[in-house]
Amino acid sequence: MTLRRHFLLTVTLGLTLGCAGAKPTATPSAEPGALERVALERVALVHGGAGPWAVAGYRMGDYALQQLGLPRGSFKLEVVHHSPAKVQYTCVADGAAAATGASLGKLNLSLETTPSPEDVATTFRNRDTGQSLTLRPSASFVQRFRDVPREKLGEAGRAVLTLPDAEVFETVTP
Repeated sequence: MTLRRHFLLTVTLGLTLGCAGAKPTATPSAEPGALERVALERVALVHGGAGPWAVAGYRMGDYALQQLGLPRGSFKLEVVHHSPAKVQYTCVADGAAAATGASLGKLNLSLETTPSPEDVATTFRNRDTGQSLTLRPSASFVQRFRDVPREKLGEAGRAVLTLPDAEVFETVTP
């Protein structure tokens, strides 16, 4: 079995077990770039590619799990993505799903359509505590990554992984 196939199988198994509440089995090695590769692979497995908006959703979901103190795959997590029904804005929801393990099937991921791209935001809520966090793409992210040509999506997605959180997303205050 090739190393890549073994890695994809391990990540897939981890994602599948994560659906049952187990922790993912994929543990990145200490080699440079391993964490980034895991993130991009997870996004691609859920979304079909790792463009900038999906990777931003991944970054947002990962951050939200840390802030809410929940493990990946938790049934306690609820994710509601607000955006127009337009590819690029809805890609954020797939990225959030890749990071958190939330899904339509577990009834803890939903989409609420909004009329304007300015309303794009994702709310992450701990069902047990009621604690929630709403994040949206930062203005600099939107300006830099709006309408990236299809042939440059992978490159742009990798770039999103290297940016500081504040250049990717911001917290929406009530």
